[in-house]
Amino acid sequence: MPTKRMLTGDRPTGKLHVGHYVGSIKNRVELQHEYESFFIIADLHMLTTKNSKEDIAEVPANARMMVLDSLAAGIEPELATFYLQSAIPEVCEINTIFQNLVTVPRLERMPSLKEMARDAKKEEMPYGLLGYPVLQAADIVLYAADFVPVGEDQLPHIELTREIVRRFNQLYGPVLVEPAARTTRIARLPGTDGRKMSKSYGNAIDLADPPETMTAKISKMMTDPARARRYDPGNPDVCPVFALHRAFTPEARIAEIDAGCRSAALGCVDCKSDLSARLRDRFAPFQDRRREILKSPDVVRDVLADGAKRARAVASATLEAARQAMGLGHAR
Repeated sequence: MPTKRMLTGDRPTGKLHVGHYVGSIKNRVELQHEYESFFIIADLHMLTTKNSKEDIAEVPANARMMVLDSLAAGIEPELATFYLQSAIPEVCEINTIFQNLVTVPRLERMPSLKEMARDAKKEEMPYGLLGYPVLQAADIVLYAADFVPVGEDQLPHIELTREIVRRFNQLYGPVLVEPAARTTRIARLPGTDGRKMSKSYGNAIDLADPPETMTAKISKMMTDPARARRYDPGNPDVCPVFALHRAFTPEARIAEIDAGCRSAALGCVDCKSDLSARLRDRFAPFQDRRREILKSPDVVRDVLADGAKRARAVASATLEAARQAMGLGHAR
């Protein structure tokens, strides 16, 4: 049984795609054997940028799909705790406590918030978005996470969490666990239109896509725009298809594709066919596991229900320890 705990997760804004697999899911499959693993489905975080009734109505289906995709990718429910953030009311109370341990100027220096606001087309910063890193800190600390796997762009969020924990422990005693960041190299895969692969852009190759859908999406991908004819030499460094090869193709074959593209010995159609075959082979076991899981329709529901019970037990203990240290609630 692992003695250290890891926490990570995603907002339930849509289906998981192959970019998620390369950037995080693959890493989680490996880490689950090394750490007690908590996977949060951050629906409260989603409200900071997507809070229409239509957005919220999609959460249940998206949450179930995220769990299903993760199980199909190799996450074992016996080793992992999946839970919906809003199912744990304790997070709201500890978030309120933490809000008083950080200043507005400190939050305004967080580099990712302006980018999130811009992507969400917010002309002014909502209060909830400004407090996003504090709620993130509440999520991490509430489950006494020893470490959080993050990309380099998220390191400032973990550092803020550590600052909040140190401030709390300085004021009230050494109660809360100060988490560490475990930096992971997150590959930003391009989508079918050349922009970064994103659920919101509609350019993703989803983990749930059957082989024929993956093949159809790859066949329509843009390539080097300067390569107008089959026998024109190309530049693989600007080709989205080649970028996907880097993620899924053995090094020796990548070198052959690179040379073939530059010399025009390899055409774009053949290059795409090669990539399609590799994705079909890589994700065929996922499809098999998905079919097996779906034979028992209650599996995903039970995973979320059991996860919420486990998560709330940990959260309640952490919050009660914080309350006792602060002297809150003694009149109850």
